[in-house]
Parts: sequence; C-alpha cells; structure tokens
Amino acid sequence: MISSFMSCQLLYAYYMFLYRVVYCILLHRVINSTPSMLEVRNLTKYYKRIAAVDGISFTIRPGEVLGFLGPNGAGKSTTVKMLIGLIEPTRGEVFFKGKDVRVDWPGFLRTAGYVPEEPNLYSQLTGREYLQLTGRLRGIPRAALEARMDRLLRLFSLWEDRHVLLSSYSKGMRQKIMLSAALLHDPELLILDEPFSGLDVNTALILRSLIRALSQEGKMIFYSSHVLETVEKVCTSVLILRKGIAVAYDQVEHLRDLLRQPSLEAVFTQLTQQEDPDCVVREIISAIRS
Repeated sequence: MISSFMSCQLLYAYYMFLYRVVYCILLHRVINSTPSMLEVRNLTKYYKRIAAVDGISFTIRPGEVLGFLGPNGAGKSTTVKMLIGLIEPTRGEVFFKGKDVRVDWPGFLRTAGYVPEEPNLYSQLTGREYLQLTGRLRGIPRAALEARMDRLLRLFSLWEDRHVLLSSYSKGMRQKIMLSAALLHDPELLILDEPFSGLDVNTALILRSLIRALSQEGKMIFYSSHVLETVEKVCTSVLILRKGIAVAYDQVEHLRDLLRQPSLEAVFTQLTQQEDPDCVVREIISAIRS
C-alpha cells in the first residue's frame, strides 16, 4: 500500500514537472512571437465636434519606412502628437511590440527617437550641453554618451559651434541638433516630422541615405513630410490623409499602378483633390497683374 502511494506521488510530481516545462516553453514562444512593430488602431481626435483625425490605422514593422502625407490641415501633426503622448486621443489605441503604450509611456518613449516639426530647444544651452542633457535623461552611460555626442557633432558639421548657445544657431543647425538627439540612444523606432526642414543640400542627402540604412538595419521609421520626391525614394509604404481621413494606405508602386499615375506626386494630387498647379499659377500671375 505504502509502495503504491509513493509511486502515485512520484508520478504526480513527474507530471507536474512536465507541465511546468511545457508551460515555460509555450510562454517563451508567446513572448518571442509578440509582434515587434508599431500598430495604430482607429486613432481619432475630436476638437469639440470637429474630427481632426478620424479613425486611422496602420502598422510599421522592422525595416519599414511609412511615409505620412497630407495637405496642410489634414491631421498629420495631430497624429504625431498623439503618437508621442503630447495630446490624448479621443479614441483609438497605439501598440508597440503587442503592448498598449499607455500602460508604460516612459518605456515606450525610451525606445523611440522623435524629431518635431519645430525645433523648440533650450536656447540658453549650447549644442553640446543639449545633447548631454538628452543623453543623461535617456540613461546613456557617461563614457558612451561623451563619445557619441562628439562623433555626431563632427558628422553633422557642428563641432566648431558645439560651445555656442542654441539661440545663435540657424534653423538648419537646430535641426541637426534635433536629429542628433533623436539618434543618440540608437532607438528602435524613429518618428520624424518634417526632418529635412532647413537642412542644406549635403545634409539632406546624408539624411536620405541614413533613413535607408537604418531601415535596412531593422529600424521602424514613421516619416511625416511634404517632400513627395524624398518620400517616394525612401518609403516602403505611404498613408495619405485628407481632412483627417486616410484616403490611401499602400506601397508607392501599388498606388501608382492602381490609380494609373506616373508618380507619387500625381497620386497625391488626385487623392487629395488638389487644384491643378499650372492653373493656380496662371491665376496668381493674373491676380498680380490685374
């Protein structure tokens, strides 16, 4: 009897051991299969009864660059501000790696680099001090931070002005500082809002190549812009907004084929119902000569 009882206990212990092993294996698979991507679902923002952004959804996977397009007032900046937590959406959700970002905003922001449309910097700091502050807030170890700052300042041609106050920087120089700050911690996700604004030709060419290179390394890039030529060259897909509504979301070549247009510019003009540029030009010339 005792021998039989002991056998049952050993069998029970063995099955419990197997159960825990299988559970750990399955849990490991679930964790590793969590989608490593940014997913936006039904994002909406109302101001009183007016929808600035109305139910947009998209995903950005590792290695993808999403071009975010739309005419002035379409809702691009509002969307960007909701993505980084500057304004609260009326409804909708943002997920990163399968988790709602609202559960841990600081954790999400640690994985992201952000270049705003307007480089609002601490004008009383020098360029180097601003990067130093950014790096410390990001928790970058001091030795690594010092080396990264100095390399980026040299590469963006800011080394000679590193001790100059940001209040004396030109728009292009401030933009370079914002780009450096966004890249400083090697983020998984880049959110770029008109990143080429104010840049000289050489730096713009470098940034274009940099976006391609980062995407090839598996970075996720959200790129809001008016520069259609650059979007067409570097983006894997585009989302076009009109009055807060997504009127197109697909790969550039698919949109060109679908709408039988030769370029992204022609696709954009058709979908956003813009006036014929040549017609507008004729009207402007007529107006100033009347």
